Amino acid sequence: MAKILFVFFCFIGLFSSRCSGHDSDGRGDQPLAQINIYATSLALDTSVHIHASPQVLGLQGEDTEWVDVAISNHKFSSNDWIGVFSPAKFDSSTCWPPKNYPTKDITPYLCTSPIKYMHMNKFPEYTKSGNVIVKLQIINQRADVSFALFSGSLDQPTLLGVSNPVAFVNPKAPVYPRLALGKSWDEMTVTWTSGYNINEAVPFIEWSSKGFPARRSPAGTITFNRNSMCGDPARSVGWRDPGFFHTSFLKELWPNREYTYRLGHDLFNGSTIWSKNYTFVSSPFPGQDSLQRVIIFGDMGKGERDGSNEYNDYQPGSLNTTDQLINDLKNIDIVFHIGDITYSNGYISQWDQFTAQVEPVASKVPYMIASGNHERDWPDTGSFYARQDSGGECGVPAETMFYFPAENRAKFWYAADYGMFRFCVADSEHDWREGTEQYKFIEHCLATVDRKTQPWLIFIAHRVLGYSSNDWYGKEGTFEEPMGRESLQKLWQKYKVDIAFYGHVHNYERTCPIYQSQCVNGEKDNYSGTFQGTIHVVVGGAGSHLSPFSSLTPKWSLVQDYDYGFVKLTASDHSNLLFEYKKSSNGQVHDSFKISRDYRDVLACTHDSCEPTTSAS
Repeated sequence: MAKILFVFFCFIGLFSSRCSGHDSDGRGDQPLAQINIYATSLALDTSVHIHASPQVLGLQGEDTEWVDVAISNHKFSSNDWIGVFSPAKFDSSTCWPPKNYPTKDITPYLCTSPIKYMHMNKFPEYTKSGNVIVKLQIINQRADVSFALFSGSLDQPTLLGVSNPVAFVNPKAPVYPRLALGKSWDEMTVTWTSGYNINEAVPFIEWSSKGFPARRSPAGTITFNRNSMCGDPARSVGWRDPGFFHTSFLKELWPNREYTYRLGHDLFNGSTIWSKNYTFVSSPFPGQDSLQRVIIFGDMGKGERDGSNEYNDYQPGSLNTTDQLINDLKNIDIVFHIGDITYSNGYISQWDQFTAQVEPVASKVPYMIASGNHERDWPDTGSFYARQDSGGECGVPAETMFYFPAENRAKFWYAADYGMFRFCVADSEHDWREGTEQYKFIEHCLATVDRKTQPWLIFIAHRVLGYSSNDWYGKEGTFEEPMGRESLQKLWQKYKVDIAFYGHVHNYERTCPIYQSQCVNGEKDNYSGTFQGTIHVVVGGAGSHLSPFSSLTPKWSLVQDYDYGFVKLTASDHSNLLFEYKKSSNGQVHDSFKISRDYRDVLACTHDSCEPTTSAS
């Protein structure tokens, strides 16, 4: 993890690894990058037997199945490992132009990374006899799957044997719906993935509510290809066909009504392919006085329920966070995942893995995302930081696979209204400083909310544009992302932002109400009366490896937690907001506070947020 050494370099625009607080090559965070697939040698052995069953998956409509992989290898060793490949045929026919091959004159045997892998030394029976049955979880990713046994290290793999292929009965089936708020309060968008392009089938949503006839809404279809990627590994070993993404806009919804929906594709042969049924509850009218519950976290990534190890070391909290949300889903209305979504870092297969993991949540409540460095950053592509954290994705998968109500999807900032809340979501991977297009958006978003009807004003960004006592920020000296709050703090104060949330730093921290680095309220658990300053919260500990705190604790840092967790906001009415930080391990509340504030308290004059007055009668 590189530390920020000289703030001066950041201010003059040399956005190298020094200015990010992360390792110098973001791709190293992706364990699939540890496999040197180009260096694979062949030593296929007829004595090695690998059999996968069942061979046909999804016979009851499932999009996730467990597969038994029986392995017999009498020449076993402690450094053997198994890779899961999809498509099942993974020879050199998939090779991309060979600028990165070890020897340019020789085409490698393999050119595509597996979608996951597992070390065999975790199975005692294998290390004793060479025989084992490995249970692996497989999702529907539009292609068949095979399992390959390798010896040697990840850096010098030797292919010993390959299993029979297994496949879902309909690999093109519509899967993994993701809800999101539309641009108007009475609209819900549904985005999903399938293997059907528009020359094969017409996508749509069928939806209904009790007492109303079923309706159909058309869906648009988009995708991206290898040429859409900005660099390696996304253009090379990490590339995998992403399928097609369909988005439908369900309009004129009644507030707070439960709707049932299913994904459909009308094939040109006259048949229709259906998904299973899902439900959601439509949004409240802006300003509506009702119970509203919001989840916020960053940097979750993905995990593997079968114990395959491509993420277990780097993102050990991901599944715990996901499971806590699933378990409490009846008490959640909307989710904000504020950047560093999958940590795919150029390995495109991982986006499917992530959407499958969050499907129980994202298919039920709006799943809103923000852009992080691991989605967007790549040199010479317009990102504010000229780093390689996205692994060559340069924002394309995130901007294509998820809907968010931005005017320009390549500029990942947007406003979202949900009942009594206004969310202003910034894009910290593009310039936010005064005079920029994004700065104008931020001010407009904050200025245009009617606090009489939407009293709770929330600012969101991935990087810490406010306050954090994280290790690398402490060594840099200003306890913020370089240039983070200099332009923005006057906006937060002028428009009286209640809470600002950030990810990027993988821990939890809450400040006092603060302005210009000074606490402006001595309370800790209950804030009432006139607004005095914004509370800043780092909530980047949803899954990825944890970030240490500085040895120096600023006076404004009220609560710190070096653990995995997420935040829940509960607005019970226009005057009361409950904040809870919950542990991902058990769902228990670790930190909480309340804000009690009437409309006149929002209007009241306070530091640098007073409206002009006159003595004229």
